[in-house]
Amino acid sequence: MTDLTLSQIRLLVEIVEQGSFRAAAMRLDMPPSTLSRQVAGLESRLGVRLFNRTTRSVALTEDGTAFLARATPALREIESAMTEMTTRRAEPGGLLRINGAESGLALLLPVVARLQRRYSGVEIDLVEDGQLSDIVAQGFDAGLRLAEDVPRDMVAVPVGPDQRFIVVGAPDYLERNPAPQRPADLAHHVCIRARKPSGRVIQWEFARNGNEMTVPVTGMLTLGNNALALEAARLGCGLAYVTEQAASADLIAGRLAAVLDDWCASFPGICLYYPKQRAASVTLRALISEIRRR
Repeated sequence: MTDLTLSQIRLLVEIVEQGSFRAAAMRLDMPPSTLSRQVAGLESRLGVRLFNRTTRSVALTEDGTAFLARATPALREIESAMTEMTTRRAEPGGLLRINGAESGLALLLPVVARLQRRYSGVEIDLVEDGQLSDIVAQGFDAGLRLAEDVPRDMVAVPVGPDQRFIVVGAPDYLERNPAPQRPADLAHHVCIRARKPSGRVIQWEFARNGNEMTVPVTGMLTLGNNALALEAARLGCGLAYVTEQAASADLIAGRLAAVLDDWCASFPGICLYYPKQRAASVTLRALISEIRRR
């Protein structure tokens, strides 16, 4: 029987996460040659090659991918159980790994700063990820998503206020094209479409007096995120559908103007979420307390 320790499995996970033996060795505070020898020993004991290595890159083999797909969630569960036991009666400390899109991470960052000022032993790893990844399978303690995207088997804690998508355009564009009075008028406008971090094109949704609708828009420009859509709107390329928060500075400065304002309803904003089945650690509970205090 082949016995592996948690620290040995953690070595493999660290190499994958850091993308190279050298970076992983620095993270683990050991010489790269020592790390390389330990991995070679593990491969010998398992009887398979785990990594394909060149002088420039490292990648999991098919066997390595299959092994870590099984081992990593188990490692995270054991680490979580150990952390929970050791911190149950202690003050917050240790590592919290949280993923989410850039906008959600930016919203959480002031809360993280206050938490770390309060508890010097808290380490936070915020990982940008707009793909709506499975936080349990990927070994995260929590994630950040819009409330509507949080899975039902998760506990959701609002991080920020309700949000609202609005339609904006540059003054010179609106001088050349009469402002739409109702969503159907968008058919006569050039519209700038944007994608969510997941890659899905954002739908233009409107609501008024209980009447909800999704309007198909047309345009020659589709962009990778809201920030680019805002910039294109400033350049007069057409109308953009962006969050009110993202456009606020441009609206105040007069670089953009909002249209169809009474058709743009608010919706629940970003939430921190974590599994119902897993007891929140002392540190995660402290972070949630900071969020609620805010």
